[in-house]
Amino acid sequence: MAAHLLTEKRDPVKKRRMLLNAFTMNCVVHQSPGLWVREDNRSVDYKDLDVWVDLAKLLERGKFDALFLADVVGVYDVFNGGRETAARTATQLPVNDPMLLIPAMAQATEHLGFGFTSGILQYPPYSFARLVSTLDFLTNGRVAWNIVTSYLESAGRAYGRDGLPDHDERYEMADEYCEAVYKLWEASWADDAVLRDVEQGIYADPDKIRDINHHGKYYTVNGCHLTEPSPQRTPILFQAGASPRGRAFAAKHAECAFFLGPNAKVDGQYIADVRKLFAAAGRDPDDLLGYAYMKIITGGTEEEARRKYDEYYEQISYDSAMALMSGWSGLDFGALDPDMKIEYVETNAMRTMLQGFAEADPDKEWTVRDVAKYAGIGGAGPVLVGADEQIADQLEQWSEHGIDGFNIAYGVTPGSFEDFIEGVVPILQKRGRVQTEYREGTLREKLYGPGRNLVASPHRAGQIREEAWGPS
Repeated sequence: MAAHLLTEKRDPVKKRRMLLNAFTMNCVVHQSPGLWVREDNRSVDYKDLDVWVDLAKLLERGKFDALFLADVVGVYDVFNGGRETAARTATQLPVNDPMLLIPAMAQATEHLGFGFTSGILQYPPYSFARLVSTLDFLTNGRVAWNIVTSYLESAGRAYGRDGLPDHDERYEMADEYCEAVYKLWEASWADDAVLRDVEQGIYADPDKIRDINHHGKYYTVNGCHLTEPSPQRTPILFQAGASPRGRAFAAKHAECAFFLGPNAKVDGQYIADVRKLFAAAGRDPDDLLGYAYMKIITGGTEEEARRKYDEYYEQISYDSAMALMSGWSGLDFGALDPDMKIEYVETNAMRTMLQGFAEADPDKEWTVRDVAKYAGIGGAGPVLVGADEQIADQLEQWSEHGIDGFNIAYGVTPGSFEDFIEGVVPILQKRGRVQTEYREGTLREKLYGPGRNLVASPHRAGQIREEAWGPS
C-alpha cells in the first residue's frame, strides 16, 4: 500500500471538508457542571441505552463523522483534598465505561464512527487488543481509540500504584503499550490466514498465525492475537496531549490530534507544530487531522442564543467547575482565594491547562472565580454563541488556521446537538464544508479516502505489518 493516499491534499486556498465529532461522556456531568438539573438535559439518563442509540441516530442524520466518548478511570479528588464535591455534584462521578455503548449504537447506524477513550493503566495490552478488534468487527470498522496516559493521581492509586508515574514517563509507557498492541493487531495474523475452507473443515492456516513475543521495560506479551484481522486491524488513533512530550507522542502515533486551546490561533499553532514533527519523523504532515474542542450555543437568532447562554451561565455549579479544574490542573483551587490571580504552575497533571488561560486573553488577569465561570460553560476551551449563520462563519474562520474539524461538546444533550444539526449543518453543507453523504468503507476510509482501511507505513503500526508480512 502506498504510504500517502490522501485524496484531498492540504491547499492553503482550497476549502477542505470540515470534520465533525460529537464530544460526550458516559456520565451525568461531562463539561457542563450544574446543568444536569435542567429538564431539557438528558445527561442524567446516561444509564438508559435508548438515550445513546437516539443520539447516534441524530448524529448520523446530521452527517457527523463520529461520536467521541471521553472517559476517566479516577475521581476528581484534588479540590478541597477529597472527592466529596465530585460526588455531591456528579462531576464525572459516577461514570460508566464508554466501550460497552458502542455495539448498540453501531447496530442502529450505518456510517457513524465511534471514538472511545482508554488509558494505558486500564487493561494489559493483550486484553485491550482483543477488546478493540472485537469492537472493530461489531462496527464494521468504525472505531477509533483515543490514547491517554491519565492525569488523575487517584487513577494510579486505583490501579495499585502509589499514584501516577511522572508525566513524561507515562508517555514512555504509552509508547511501549502502543508497540505491543500494534504487534498483536498487525503482525500476529497474515491477511490470508483465514481460509474458511468448508469442504476440508479448515478455518485458519496455523502457519500464518504468529506469536508476539514482546519483552519491554513495562510490558510483556507472549502469544498470538486471539482474534483474526479486523476490518481496520489498528483502529483510527486519536491523541490529545499538547505538552512537548505529548506532541512528540502524537508525531509517532496519532492520525487525529485533538486540542483544547482557547482560540483558533493557539489551536492552529499546536496543529502546525505537530505537523512539523510529522515531517521530521518521515510522515506526511497532511496525514494529521487536527480537531479543536468547541462548545456551541446557537438558536434562530443571536438574541435567542444569548438568552440560552445566560440561562446556562446562571446555573453553573461553582464547586463542580472547581473540582474539574483542580483535577485537570493538579492544583487545589479550593485552597485559593476566589479573587486570586492565576499563574502557570507545573504539575503532574495536564501541563498546558493553566497556560491556556493566559493564551485565551493575554491582556486579562485571570482569577480563580473567572476560571470557574469559564470552565462552567466550555470546560477548558472556547464557547461560540450566536445565530446559525454566525456560528457557521466562526467555524470557517477557525478552519483557516489549519484546523480540520471540531469535537463539539454540549450545554444540554441532545438539545445542543439538535440545534447545531438543524441550524448550522445545513448552512455548512450549502457552503460545501460539511458532507451531505457518507463515503463507503471503514472509518479510516471515510476520513482518508478509498483504499485507506489500514494504517500506512511509515506509521509504526504500518511498519510492523510490513516487517511481518511484507509491503501491502
